[in-house]
Amino acid sequence: MSTMLQGRNRTLAVVGLAIVAIALAGCSKKNLRKPAELKDISNPAIKLQTVWTASAGDGGGKYYTELRLALEPDALFAADIDGRVYAFDPKTGERIWEARTHKRLVSGPTVSGDAVLAGTMGGEMVAVKRADGAPLWSSQLASEALSPATGDGNRIYMRSGDGKIYSLDADSGSQQWTVDRSEPSLTLRGLSPPVVIGTNVFIGLDNGRVLALHGSDGAVAWEQTVSAPTGRNELDRITDIDAPLLSDGGQLYAASFGGEIVCLDDQTGQVLWRHAVKSYSGIARIDNLVVVTDADGTVWGLDATTGTEKWKNDDLKYRQLSAPTIFKDYIVVGDYKGYLHWLDPKTGAIVARDRAGSKPIRFAPVVGDDMMYVLSSKGHIAAIKLRS
Repeated sequence: MSTMLQGRNRTLAVVGLAIVAIALAGCSKKNLRKPAELKDISNPAIKLQTVWTASAGDGGGKYYTELRLALEPDALFAADIDGRVYAFDPKTGERIWEARTHKRLVSGPTVSGDAVLAGTMGGEMVAVKRADGAPLWSSQLASEALSPATGDGNRIYMRSGDGKIYSLDADSGSQQWTVDRSEPSLTLRGLSPPVVIGTNVFIGLDNGRVLALHGSDGAVAWEQTVSAPTGRNELDRITDIDAPLLSDGGQLYAASFGGEIVCLDDQTGQVLWRHAVKSYSGIARIDNLVVVTDADGTVWGLDATTGTEKWKNDDLKYRQLSAPTIFKDYIVVGDYKGYLHWLDPKTGAIVARDRAGSKPIRFAPVVGDDMMYVLSSKGHIAAIKLRS
C-alpha cells in the first residue's frame, strides 16, 4: 500500500512506505527494506475462482487517493480520479451506469440513502443519484475532501484536509455544522473516515486522538488519546489515525501510526486495553480475534477482550499490506504486487494465495454473501469466490 508524508500545503506527489523508511533512517539507500519473497504453498487449504473482472477507469492514477469500493445489495460502486462514478452488477460485473462529474475525485464512493457521494481534490463533496448516476448536489468545503463520507440517513459526515469536520444535509448538501481541529505540521496523506454509532459520530484524528461528537450539533461527547507524539523530529512525532475505526458490540478499535492500537468504550472513551502496534491501514475482527496489519507488513492477531498477542505473521514484511478483511472464515490481505494472501485465524499461517492483477491493493477488499471484491490502485476490480 502506498502512502506519503505531507505538510500543511497538502502536496500530492506520492511516495511509498519504503521512502518513508529511508527518511526515518537518514535518507541512506543502504537502509531500503526489501519486500519479503513469497514462499510456495504446497497444499493450499482452499481453491479460489475469479468470477469476473471490470475496470473503474484509471483508479487513483498517479496520486494517492482514498477511492474505495462500496458494496450495496443493488450495486457495487466505484470511482476514479478523472471524475467518473460507476455502478456494477455485483453478480456479473456488468456496468449498470457511469456518471461523469467533471471533477478530480479523491475519496469515496459512499452510499447514503438514494445518493452516492464522492470527495474532490478541489474540496467539494458531490452527490449523484444511486439509481442512474444523475447529478444531485455538490457542497464546497474549505480544502481537499480526502476522507470518504459517512451518512446516517439525514446527515452526511466528512472531513477535509485542513482538519475540519462537517455535517451536511443529506438532501441538499447544505452545511449544518463544522468542527475545526488543528492538524500537526507533518502528517501521512490519508484521513480516517467518520464512523456513526447511534446518535454519535467518531473520528480518528491526525494528532493521535479519537473524537466523539453528537451528530445533531457537533458538540464533543468525549476525546481520547490513542498515541501521543514522541521523538526529536517531525517524522518521529507522526501519530496519525488514518486507518478506519472498527466498531463492534459497544467497543471501538483504533490504530495509530504513532505505535498504539487501543480498544475504547464507545460511550465513555475509556481505554479498555492497548497494544504496541504501528499501523496506518486498518483493523478487522473475527470471533474474539482482532486482526491488524502494521506499518512493516506484519499481521497481528490480538485477543479482542484483553489485547494480548495470540499470534503474529511476518512472512509478508515490507510488502505494503492492505487492511485485513474477513471472508468465509479466513483473513485476507492484499499487497503492493496485487497478491491476496489468505490466513488461518487460529494460527495466522498463510494457507492460500491468488492474484487480482499486478497493481497495488491499498484498501481492504469488500465482502458480500458469496463473493469478495478487490480494487487495485489503478481501478482494476476482481470478484473472487471459493470453489467447492
